[in-house]
Amino acid sequence: MRILPHNIEAEQSILGAIMFNNNCYEAVSEILLSDHFATPVHGKIYDAITKLISQGFVADPITLKTYFEKLEELKNVGGGEYLVHLVNSVISTAGVKDYADVIYDMYLRRQLIHIGEQMSKNAQEFEVNTKAEGQVEHAEAKLYELSMSNKKGGFVPFCDVSDETIDIVEKALKNSGGLIGITSGFIDLDKWLGGLNRSDLIILAGRPSMGKTALATNIAFNAALAFSKKAEGGGKVAFFSLEMSSEQLVTRIFAQECGIPSDKIRRGDIREEDYAKVCEAHKKLAELPLYIDDTPALSISAVRTRARRLKRQHGLDLIVVDYLQLLQGNDEKHSENRVQEISEVTRLLKALAKELDIPVIALSQLSRAVEARDDKRPQLSDLRESGSIEQDADVVMFVYREEYYESRREPTPGTDKYVQWQERMAKVYNCAEVILAKQRHGPVGTIRLHFDGRYTKFSNLSEGGKDNYGH
Repeated sequence: MRILPHNIEAEQSILGAIMFNNNCYEAVSEILLSDHFATPVHGKIYDAITKLISQGFVADPITLKTYFEKLEELKNVGGGEYLVHLVNSVISTAGVKDYADVIYDMYLRRQLIHIGEQMSKNAQEFEVNTKAEGQVEHAEAKLYELSMSNKKGGFVPFCDVSDETIDIVEKALKNSGGLIGITSGFIDLDKWLGGLNRSDLIILAGRPSMGKTALATNIAFNAALAFSKKAEGGGKVAFFSLEMSSEQLVTRIFAQECGIPSDKIRRGDIREEDYAKVCEAHKKLAELPLYIDDTPALSISAVRTRARRLKRQHGLDLIVVDYLQLLQGNDEKHSENRVQEISEVTRLLKALAKELDIPVIALSQLSRAVEARDDKRPQLSDLRESGSIEQDADVVMFVYREEYYESRREPTPGTDKYVQWQERMAKVYNCAEVILAKQRHGPVGTIRLHFDGRYTKFSNLSEGGKDNYGH
């Protein structure tokens, strides 16, 4: 028979040491679980020790004997005398942590063998609904879970956290603009948020045609561009586009860089000199650390797997998901209940932000209740399908453009109402509002930006109401 990796002597030594001195349990309790032991009876002994110590009792051969009076596995190795033998074999308790590391290493090796065998088995089974790509993602998820299974947790001394906090404050002070996270590329937004902060789930919501995708694309591009220029607040960005193709997103980026309408670039309705600008933008942005995944109908588990892989292989500082309602949950039971499914998706996106220690921006639709009100500025209650979106998010931002609604109220030309309408249009022309409706770590309010629909581009507004380019 094939023998899997194990170290029986290390298992015996650590069990004997703990029964000899229960204080040894504290040194290994965050490393070992009962499943990590190769010998089943050793796992059961360790589990019983854990239960006794957690209840405040002494764990030794005498107190443990009652647990194993009818356990056949222990009878096969000598019964209660085996427990006494483990204690009597202890030479020193100094190496318990080293023994725990050896046991855990053997456990990892056995799990790797099991995963490899399961991968081989699955690859040879052909089912209608199972594709090889899905098996690859499943295998990657299993390997990642295994790699994360023993990450240290628990309490952190206040002084350690205090030192980290001072470092963050010093960084913000040096930046003079208060930027402590990934830059959005927008001056006022960065001032209000301090940048896109690590482990935050940021919801960017709005009604159709408000510019959600345009703003998210601009933020992703600005962060990646800052990284390529080695500027403060830059980062490597993953963009999951479940609605638009990668070509459409890149076309938008070319449009805003070249000053050529994206629809003309897409149709090829441009002059030779414009084409030269597009080629120049292509060369300039070729090394941009912006990774686009336009796979439709992605599951949240696939997003997590691909994000983990990207962070491991290339590094990752920001995730953008366009958009939340197009993601599928992991639980098939929830697929018939969209509220529960969206709740699961937002909960796992927040968990992903904490796990990878990066900000995650998720776009979201709003309900049609907005259209029924006179003031069509969105509210938190307009978030579609689930209150968990508001609950799980650290920041909720709404995109609102009064120009979109005002342009559809055009009265008959030549009347007094038409003159008044023109005046209102002049005030809101090319203006957009980013409404900070929730911010867990700061104030809420409204930020005004310039928006040029021809290039699907948001930019900063100066004090005079113009953007930084004088428009």
